[in-house]
Amino acid sequence: MTDILKTVPQELLDKFAAMTMLGRLGQPEEIAACALFLASDEASYVTGHVLSANGGMRL
Repeated sequence: MTDILKTVPQELLDKFAAMTMLGRLGQPEEIAACALFLASDEASYVTGHVLSANGGMRL
């Protein structure tokens, strides 16, 4: 949920949220946490991985 999504009709946001296993849209802080992890020493052995921070979205 960022400022640009404030222009999207609520019914469409609800439809997108329903497409996720978690039943909700992600928050900017959740995506930032993924980026911080990958940039941290805790991820120093992570290579060639795609981290899908998408709440289990099914398209």
